[in-house]
Amino acid sequence: MSEYTLPNDNSLMILDDDAPFRTRLGRAMEQRGFDVLTCETVSEARRAVRDKPPAFAVLDMRLEDGNGLDVIDQLHEARPDSKMVMLTGYGNLATAVSAVKRGAVDYLAKPADADDVCKALLAIRGETPEPPENPMSADRVRWEHIQRVYELCGKNVSETARRLNMHRRTLQRILAKRAPR
Repeated sequence: MSEYTLPNDNSLMILDDDAPFRTRLGRAMEQRGFDVLTCETVSEARRAVRDKPPAFAVLDMRLEDGNGLDVIDQLHEARPDSKMVMLTGYGNLATAVSAVKRGAVDYLAKPADADDVCKALLAIRGETPEPPENPMSADRVRWEHIQRVYELCGKNVSETARRLNMHRRTLQRILAKRAPR
């Protein structure tokens, strides 16, 4: 049983091009009582919004075929009462402000915890959700970021090191270690 009180319409769309993350978050949100639909692309999400606009949405900022901000606009138009949270691995103040101005209720950095997403979606307008009980350590956030860039570079160590502006051998040592807690 879920510890969260959901409205009658508990439909949730998750838009993210990171398949393992999308699947994991989808399962976690289903366990919390949401009726989840997952989308990989902006065009897929646009179709879903056109067919049946969800009550809630978790949208990734940068996707291969566009931007999650475009889906915010369409969803806000189709269903003004929909609550949306933006997720991104590339957080900055300008995009956070833009997402909130367009109708998102919160803006979370990836990888976001399902409880944090749930609290943001169910928060009463004007209230900010409580900070997480067990936030990720700075070492873990760094490790997650390195892993994401490594995956995006097709697991090419040299390219990842160049993009992260670090020595290739340093990156290899980091990749060989276990994830910090």
